[in-house]
Amino acid sequence: MNRYIKRQAILDTAYRLFMTQGFDKTTISEITRQVGGSKATIYSHFESKEELFVECMMAAAEDYIARNVALLNSSGSDPGTALREFGAGFLSFASSPDSVATQRLLVAEAARSGIGKLFFTKITNLLGFVAAFLSKLMAAGVLRTEDAQLAAAHLRALLEAEVVEPLLLHVRENSPDEKEILGAVGRAVAVFIRAYAPTAR
Repeated sequence: MNRYIKRQAILDTAYRLFMTQGFDKTTISEITRQVGGSKATIYSHFESKEELFVECMMAAAEDYIARNVALLNSSGSDPGTALREFGAGFLSFASSPDSVATQRLLVAEAARSGIGKLFFTKITNLLGFVAAFLSKLMAAGVLRTEDAQLAAAHLRALLEAEVVEPLLLHVRENSPDEKEILGAVGRAVAVFIRAYAPTAR
């Protein structure tokens, strides 16, 4: 088994155990027993149980962002359309049952041994891909030139505003359908573009 396949097997197994048993009841020994190998193998990929926890919780989000930012960058459509297409996919992912469950668990464990900081660093790095796209729009004069990383955080907050928090807090139980997602994304992108519109001369 090559190193990449082994790492993925560790992530898949750890994710399943953390989601079903929680952080405390999941041990490195149990992960090792199910994956095979030794604890040293796991620690050659991840420095700590906390790092493994954050990595496996964020793996799906990283894969999603990498694939969809590539589509965003290759889009030949106008910025509003590109952002709405990206936003629809993002909100669909962020409001899915698996994603909501993952976010709940990450927040619940955030105070434990730096997990919150590791999680925040991951989120910031992922937003960096979106910030790079927004930087291009700013350089082209489509958006006002501001801190692109902060703009990416604002876009994320706007996209999540109507749906994600109610799901996280159990105010609603059902994920939004396509019509609701498109409506929420359309409103979020409209606000974002108005907020970052170029300053009139």
